[in-house]
Amino acid sequence: MAAVPYDVVSTSEARGLAAGNPLSFLHVSRPEIDLPDGADPYGSQVYEQAAGNLKSLVERAPLVVDPEPALYLYRMRAGEHEQVGLAGCFSLDEYDRDIIKRHERTRRDKEDDRTRHMVTLRAQTGIVFLTYRATAAIDAVAGGAAAAPPLLDVAAPDGVRHSVWRLSADATSAAVSAFAGVPTVYIADGHHRIASAARARDELAGTDPAHESRFFLGVAFPDNQTRILPYNRTVANLAGRTAPQFLEALREHFPVTAGGPRVPPKGKPAMYLEGTWHTIDVGAAAAAAAGAEPAARLDVAILQDRILARVLDVADIRTDPRVTFVGGARGAGALEQAVDSGSAAVAFSLAAVTPDELLAVSDLGGIMPPKSTWFEPKLRDGLLIHTI
Repeated sequence: MAAVPYDVVSTSEARGLAAGNPLSFLHVSRPEIDLPDGADPYGSQVYEQAAGNLKSLVERAPLVVDPEPALYLYRMRAGEHEQVGLAGCFSLDEYDRDIIKRHERTRRDKEDDRTRHMVTLRAQTGIVFLTYRATAAIDAVAGGAAAAPPLLDVAAPDGVRHSVWRLSADATSAAVSAFAGVPTVYIADGHHRIASAARARDELAGTDPAHESRFFLGVAFPDNQTRILPYNRTVANLAGRTAPQFLEALREHFPVTAGGPRVPPKGKPAMYLEGTWHTIDVGAAAAAAAGAEPAARLDVAILQDRILARVLDVADIRTDPRVTFVGGARGAGALEQAVDSGSAAVAFSLAAVTPDELLAVSDLGGIMPPKSTWFEPKLRDGLLIHTI
């Protein structure tokens, strides 16, 4: 039943993943896959289909409703990497008050979709990925609970193992006490989920006697276990320039040398052009921005402001159809393939943003550049659901 998050696959990809599997949670999170091609993905029938599919899963899977309030541990293992988070319901009031901090702007149309999904299903089916500065007290609770056999243990097709434990009453109390010492929680991945949950709460005001809509479903991982991969880019054309002309224009702004690693260090983005990797030294630009907001000093921001905008005429990276974003999990080979196949003219590989950098931007109320963080591994939809 467990499935990839709804927002990392297209409709056609979701349809392929769920093919032949009526229990796949994609039938709930992407219900348009069960409607004819060409159906309006935001029509009322889509949300009605989702509600029907969830009802069917409750009966056929079957899903188990926990009779008592509890917290859970959610562990992900990917190769040598392991991260263990505290899963449960978090306060939307604290989100409103900026105790749960954000670093990303949301799009109204995406909020509209998930808000309607939640209100129709009366359930939150997508998990918000949170992080916080690690504490020994929470680590101790997690370590003790994870020593027992898990409640759920799922090996996903991508090799990531997802395990869930239900905390005992004593462990839940200890976790709540330990978490009381955490002054701030940060949204890592799931800004649209939490923004939609806040809107669903407002829409359901007066119709939710249990007040469950005041909370959102999340998993909080310590920052020292949170893994961020780079979010790379390709550009379809060189804005009317030939490759030599583009290199010449780029060298007016930065030192550029042929060669260097495909996965670069901080301050030296890698560029793939006409079958060759190049190293772009943006260190001087980063040093010049030392007094600026933390987000402006990131390689991804310098790439956007000084290269994509000035040299490749990409005014708005969020809407320019020439730009494609490539998650770091796909590796540098995906960038080479895009350029070598002709689907892109140039590709850029970046060093990953660190959790410290992300938290520093959030602490100042800043906004990260669009598509600058790729969190890996991803939580699976369907393992935990919060009814509202």
